[in-house]
Amino acid sequence: MDHASSSSCLLARALENHRVLGMLAPPTRSSLSKALIPVQASAGERLTGGERFGEHLYWLIEGQAQLLDADGDGVLDLQAGDLFGLGLGDALGICGARATTAVTCARLDALTVQTLCRETPGLTYFLGSLPGASRPVPGGRAGGGGPSDPALNLMTTPVRALIKREPVALSPQTSIREAAQAMSDQRVSSVLITEQGLLFGLITDRDLRNRVIAAGLDTARPIADIATLAPMSIDVHSPAFDALLLMARHNIHHVPVLDGQRIVGMITATDLTEQHSTSAVYLAGDIYKQTTLDGLQAVASKVRRLQQNLAAAEASAHSTGHIVTAITDAITCRLLQLGEAQLGPAPVDYVWVAAGSQARSEQTAKSDQDNCMVLDDAYDEVRHGVYFKALSTFVCDGLDACGYVHCPGEMMAMTDEWRQPRRKWMEYFARWTGQPDPKSLMLTCVFFDLRAIHGNMEMLDKLRQDVLQRTQGNSIFLAYMVGNALQHQPPLGMFKGLTTIRSGEHKGTIDLKHSGIVPIVDLARVYALAGGDSAVNTHDRLLGAAAGGAISEQSARDLRDALEFLAFLRIQHQSRQIAAGQNPDNFLNPDEISNFERAQLKDAFVVVASLQGVLAQRYRM
Repeated sequence: MDHASSSSCLLARALENHRVLGMLAPPTRSSLSKALIPVQASAGERLTGGERFGEHLYWLIEGQAQLLDADGDGVLDLQAGDLFGLGLGDALGICGARATTAVTCARLDALTVQTLCRETPGLTYFLGSLPGASRPVPGGRAGGGGPSDPALNLMTTPVRALIKREPVALSPQTSIREAAQAMSDQRVSSVLITEQGLLFGLITDRDLRNRVIAAGLDTARPIADIATLAPMSIDVHSPAFDALLLMARHNIHHVPVLDGQRIVGMITATDLTEQHSTSAVYLAGDIYKQTTLDGLQAVASKVRRLQQNLAAAEASAHSTGHIVTAITDAITCRLLQLGEAQLGPAPVDYVWVAAGSQARSEQTAKSDQDNCMVLDDAYDEVRHGVYFKALSTFVCDGLDACGYVHCPGEMMAMTDEWRQPRRKWMEYFARWTGQPDPKSLMLTCVFFDLRAIHGNMEMLDKLRQDVLQRTQGNSIFLAYMVGNALQHQPPLGMFKGLTTIRSGEHKGTIDLKHSGIVPIVDLARVYALAGGDSAVNTHDRLLGAAAGGAISEQSARDLRDALEFLAFLRIQHQSRQIAAGQNPDNFLNPDEISNFERAQLKDAFVVVASLQGVLAQRYRM
């Protein structure tokens, strides 16, 4: 077999096994394999020639590589199977890719990618991380911006990609004069202060102006005297959007980036501005500028439009959920800040906790509120009760005014039962796990999905660890949780065909939420509780389940893909309803989607039913 034939066979096999491209029909794969141009490179070599990097889609078949910035520095690691290239030059200033091992790649021109997406609409949601890839709206309607829309860039871009240089670090004993000279020599607006390799603090050019020059401070003094100690930091793997929220919330402009405890670099507000800020970004920043409830209401009224824009751009459901939830988090935090400004500082520590879909970062624009408060054990009802009742009522009513309606089941911090000291929450969870009656199981589905939003975050961490110790290995409780999870079954007939609701208002439709999304969320929750995993987001829980051996890597990937597809269809369905002036719901008529998407929908439900069966066997009473 000659070299050309060997390369062709390699591409064909790789196409068939690829997690995204393998969905294509065999004739389409055959045509695609002929259009792909093989690219080989040794370690250290560039993967691109004279053509513009951002005008082609690259597929890394074997080996490892890095995306490169204009200086030739690596900004993001790539693994076998990754798709990259198209549009990245404009979105991130990325100028190419370099092999870190011997690699085999394939290259596809933009026109072919666009044609492929038009011919296979159901495939496009997998390409949400490819800025510049054309993503037509299902049904042939003209959409808004594509994923090159900057609205998605900060959500899909890791913080690591914004780091432009090695951090400039000094010891706490360095003089102010020496630090200023180092900043001038290095042409940076801030330096990190480290001690024994760990982050100690930072100083900025603003600190030099306000704390040294304006105060007439002796520049021979150590920089520790003017530094911001224990500064806010962010994980290197976090999306850039999280960095923007952190800066907006705390009115800071420099954030150290850490990989564990290792200092990786620094990002600034300018870095984020250069990352093509858009409506989602400005909306988040605008929230913290509001000083009244009326102002917050005006900003919150734009959230539904934001989701429509994301849907028009066919953003992934995973990204949409994180973006919409981040806005909810920001509104909640600002309400708490306004409440404390009105009522005074809290008399004891507390943490405001989101529950349900907000906790999982899986909200849509039409959501009610589920929240609670964990109070310090020093809380005394007589001395402190009036304050926290007033604060929680102010926030819950404020959320309601902003469109996050009061929970019909009153699972809110303004309800006395869900505003308790930590010791009381410990009693709640002990009772729910020890006596798993129907009400307890219902409450666990809400209150086992918790995420700290504002206050003393460590209070929730300690509570969560205690809960996980109670659930891990508790086979009786887990069996009841599995039984509860099986209450919602995918709509499949005897021969695994799609079935629809037979009567009533929603006759002829499929309930995407309760028949598909909720079962996956429930399965992931059981995996997390059984494995002692503190993750809350469903995708993260499934990753943890695979890493811990609770399910195979393939099963976890299948469930994540199924969840993404179901949630994506739901968002698109709701967007069409909103555009038509209807109230959005979860009931999809299969006639709304293409034959390809119906086939994918059935496959997603089959995955859910299969994994439900496996879990039922494992925890059979």
